[in-house]
Amino acid sequence: MIKVAVVGTGNISPSHIRAYGAFGERCSIVALCDVVPERADARKRELGVDDATVYASHAEVMARGDVDLVSICTPPSTHEALSIDFLDAGVNVLCEKPMAPSLAACDAILAAEARSGAIFSSVAQNRFRDDVVRLKAAVDSGLAGPVTHVAVDSAWWRGLSYYDLSWRGTWDQEGGGPTLNHAVHHVDLLLWLLGAPESVTAVLTNAAHENAEVEDLSVAVLAYQRALATLTSSVVHHGEPQRMVVQGRDASVSLTGDVVAEVSQPNGFPTPGGDADLARRLRDVLDSGEPLAHLGHQGQVDDVLTALESGRRPAIDGHDGRRTIELITAIYQAGIERRTVDLPLAADDPYSLPGTLVERAPRFFAKTASVDDLGGFISVSGTTTDQQEETR
Repeated sequence: MIKVAVVGTGNISPSHIRAYGAFGERCSIVALCDVVPERADARKRELGVDDATVYASHAEVMARGDVDLVSICTPPSTHEALSIDFLDAGVNVLCEKPMAPSLAACDAILAAEARSGAIFSSVAQNRFRDDVVRLKAAVDSGLAGPVTHVAVDSAWWRGLSYYDLSWRGTWDQEGGGPTLNHAVHHVDLLLWLLGAPESVTAVLTNAAHENAEVEDLSVAVLAYQRALATLTSSVVHHGEPQRMVVQGRDASVSLTGDVVAEVSQPNGFPTPGGDADLARRLRDVLDSGEPLAHLGHQGQVDDVLTALESGRRPAIDGHDGRRTIELITAIYQAGIERRTVDLPLAADDPYSLPGTLVERAPRFFAKTASVDDLGGFISVSGTTTDQQEETR
């Protein structure tokens, strides 16, 4: 039986707690930890985690000496220190996104993993979605031809009060706006599909949140050898229209399952109806995948538990998390310095180091409110996280 602790009992923690609860024969939550222990007590009662002891510090959790796996569900600025402390204590870590605010912090976590022998997994729960797995299978099939363009919209909507939470909307604690904290999922998926781009250009702004230092909207263009990807990262889009469309030389396929395969007339214009046979074959790939047994956080928790039980690496590890942070860092660097940034970033690049982003990032507005908790629940276009996985 794998003994689990959850550190941080804010909005995202129920996704972890419920995911562990789905595998009661394999794991047991023995500890809930929060700097506000009353919040952990409330979460314990709400979710029926009867066997868990509540703690006010992660040091108390480590002092138990019997925890095998910890979920870190705290603000981004704490991920590095908490992950390293637990790894050095021999405790395996499943850390919420983003992995850490800087590449140097990511490298420090990876170094702790290497010296401890414990495993680190960075949360990227959207890889455990049927539509995502099917899109990857379609792209990997090669039927669409070489990729020419990928359009990615990480489009969310948040009201002003979203940034009233004490750590949100600040460069030093949240680490950035939606480019880091929302688009992190789409960036991970893009890297999973195509790998890393060669260079990045970007523009940042704060269009609708006058109570936050950070951007609430960015648009980036990622250059591959013979392809481009466009990434919109936003918390200003009403209706939250998420999109990922992969254009190949011979056909396009999208996360929604739409397939288009054009065929040229002699004059270069598309032939009405296109290549129906190719479109059918691509749809067959999309339709042929077996549904995943576990989705979202539950899928990733299942993978991490299996990794611990079998001795293999988790499907999503710290190296995946680091690659995501590297691309997001390059987007910020390109937007702040108004220039093209080449990848990979050098180890001594100032933006790879802690503090540079905090020092150089624009303060679009002064943060005007700072509360410890917000009422309500996490929702995505009118649904709760019980129904659909989402971001913080």
